[in-house]
Amino acid sequence: MTRRRRIPWPVRAPAALAGMAAATYAAYVGAAWLRYGHPHRPDADEADDLLDRFMPAYDVAERHHIGVAAPAAITFAASMDMDLEDSPIIRAIFKGREILLGADRDRKVPVRGLVAVTKALGWGVLAERPDREIVMGAVTQPWKANVEFRSLPPDEFAAFDRPGFVKIVWTLRADAVDANRSIARTETRVVATDGEARRRFRWYWARFSAGIVLIREVSMRLVKTEAERRATDQKRGQTPFSHVRDNDAWRPIVRSF
Repeated sequence: MTRRRRIPWPVRAPAALAGMAAATYAAYVGAAWLRYGHPHRPDADEADDLLDRFMPAYDVAERHHIGVAAPAAITFAASMDMDLEDSPIIRAIFKGREILLGADRDRKVPVRGLVAVTKALGWGVLAERPDREIVMGAVTQPWKANVEFRSLPPDEFAAFDRPGFVKIVWTLRADAVDANRSIARTETRVVATDGEARRRFRWYWARFSAGIVLIREVSMRLVKTEAERRATDQKRGQTPFSHVRDNDAWRPIVRSF
């Protein structure tokens, strides 16, 4: 009678964990695919008439916020200047997309800050409220490995309906709570221009939305940390601006949505 050889637990454990991770991810992909096209409507605090002007109906919406111990103007400036490359988690997500889709390596540009970098990438400013909110928009095909973003004039964005694309709008916003506290917010909306684009983006969203959501969660923490640092500097009589390091002058252009 042949005895079965037991595989030691230290050998079995990584395989078991990998299997659990794969099953969890598969379940997430399925749930995201089913939820697509059924976005939650904003509550009273999240409502945004600037966004509604450019995309009142949408297939996907992601909303994130965080309380900040800093005036709204400082929080908004920190949001505008945010550098996603400061986060190892976000860098890993970008790299993962690059590998999974076979994208070219990101090229570098001589700009810093989220808004400046996204403008260099092709996004356009659709609307602004000074020191409080900015709305960015583009038309694109995110499912492509080397995705490109095309800006449109604000008065043409809502009516754009060329087949095969999705339209994306996103905001950075700071709502004042009182003179020394605020809430940093970001919202992203997406709508496809036709059925084929919706099919392609639905599959892309199902696969990659976990990373997309995590980027937004992490970005809010980056804003909070930087805004509160600037507010502290201001109280001490220092200039509340970001510390620019010489070796950070050239930043990679991120291709992912």
